[in-house]
Amino acid sequence: MCSLALFPPPPAPGDVTLYECHNALVSGHIYETLPLAFQDQLADLPVLTIPKETLKAHSRLEHSTKPAFIHHQETLWKRCLNAWRDVGMCGVLNEVANAEEADLQWMKTGSRWALALCHWVSSLHGSLFPHLSLCSEDMIAEFSQAVDWAGCSIRAFAWHPHTSKFAVALLDDSIRVYNTNRSPHSPSGSQLTSKGLLKRRLSQLILKCCRLSLSQAASPGWTFMPASAKSHPLTAGTRLQSEPGTPLKQTSVTVPILKHRLQRNVASMAWKPLCASILAVACQSCVLVWHLDPTSLSTRPSSGCAQVLAYPGHSPVTSLAWAPSGEMLLSASPVDTAMLVWDVSTENCVPLQWFGGGGVTYLAWSPDGSKVLAATPSAVFRVWEAQMWTCERWPTIKGRCQTGCWSPDGSRLLFTVLGESVIYSLSFSEYSGEMQGQVGGSKTASIVADLSETTFETLYGEARIGGEVHSMVWDPSGERLAALIRGNPETPESRTIVAVFRTRNSPVFELLPCGFLQGEPGAQPQLIAFHPCFKKGALLTVCWSTGRISHIPFFFVSAQVPCFSPSPSPVVALSSSSASVREQPLFSEL
Repeated sequence: MCSLALFPPPPAPGDVTLYECHNALVSGHIYETLPLAFQDQLADLPVLTIPKETLKAHSRLEHSTKPAFIHHQETLWKRCLNAWRDVGMCGVLNEVANAEEADLQWMKTGSRWALALCHWVSSLHGSLFPHLSLCSEDMIAEFSQAVDWAGCSIRAFAWHPHTSKFAVALLDDSIRVYNTNRSPHSPSGSQLTSKGLLKRRLSQLILKCCRLSLSQAASPGWTFMPASAKSHPLTAGTRLQSEPGTPLKQTSVTVPILKHRLQRNVASMAWKPLCASILAVACQSCVLVWHLDPTSLSTRPSSGCAQVLAYPGHSPVTSLAWAPSGEMLLSASPVDTAMLVWDVSTENCVPLQWFGGGGVTYLAWSPDGSKVLAATPSAVFRVWEAQMWTCERWPTIKGRCQTGCWSPDGSRLLFTVLGESVIYSLSFSEYSGEMQGQVGGSKTASIVADLSETTFETLYGEARIGGEVHSMVWDPSGERLAALIRGNPETPESRTIVAVFRTRNSPVFELLPCGFLQGEPGAQPQLIAFHPCFKKGALLTVCWSTGRISHIPFFFVSAQVPCFSPSPSPVVALSSSSASVREQPLFSEL
């Protein structure tokens, strides 16, 4: 079993993690350059800084337009009809109980008793599922994959599954889509000679000198850019920077900004696979599906480009997942026990109802399209089989399932539980014939990593790292795993950090330590996501609390055939014969 004690010490204070090479993370100052052979790999990826001060969060909306009109007396039946439309049965009972008509005393008394009964039932339900007593914003912040969803300028991030394009949801409820002229593994970039790279590097140094001379007369909120980028539609305070050591970027000058009146409190985003520009957005009251024209030069697409997918009792929406084929879209809400399967073309949905759990908080579709992880607010989660839509449930001992990720072949699920500092593993088997349609999960979960708080002795003092895993991502090659570890809030020295593992899923599962990722001083990681089609290894995007979005490359040769680890490690993978020792009886079907 892997543990934090086997990791190398974290980077020195003031250093940032630049890249991985030869199975080791390299740290240094932010202005240091990448190796010359790797500089062109990130040439077209924009590194953004979006400070919170430049964004203005929306104020709370009124639940109705009633305060905007002059009050006039209406009949009781009309008021009850309006209350039924706006609030429901409780609104009708409240309207009758507070009626001013004196000849309806018996109805008022009965409504008070019925209203008291409804409140008692609601409080009983809330005691079983405490999250139902939270407001929508607090509920989204509780179940979001972002560490500080309410306070950070970046609330959601999503890579396009096939191109170097990503969407960023911001604190002001807007979404920006950034694109590049070519993929980071484009052949045209890899064929550049060393002489050409030196010329581009010299051009960059000259440009930096020009920027330095101009910045003395510039406003503090702006960063000057070349003439080709002056039309870049960024607000004041948003800086388009260059990755340390990379040549001048050739990013697209058109950055679409998506805004909609229903686009409030964005919790998650997901691009549709096998499609150029369809983006699903999980909002407070609905799911918005944006249809963007990749050839359009408009920076503000019309709200008519967005489909509205709404279902009664299914809000707020906290998680989305597309099928790898792009045919279906799943949505989840902590207040709805049903997981909705949407046919976006017809705007119809089929609820997959399963009582118990109090709702659905997090969804993860396996890359092979065969299974879906559905976490709940209570101490139970389910794995659905995507052919016959049957499911198996696993009750946990302590808390709810916080996050999870699938191996590239869909045969293994890694997940974490709230309140525990470990990573669990579940293996799945494929069935055919009469057994087809079963989930095929193992009955027990294996503890594969212990992330308890560990103290590292360094030349700069002690560093305390460890705690619960808030989010976790597995790169498409299946060879790097990143876990965002929340520090202990009761320990001032503990901090939030990203731990990176080297992984292998075949012929036996192996989890080896790689290192810790560190940002600028004072920056805490908020969101992590792997680039889906980076061919030189793996590329991890980290969104920081300062509003910076950085890309950290892991350069390695992906193993095409099963092989041993490239470097010796004190961690020994256990064979299947020793599974009785390694597996913990954490779950039970009883």
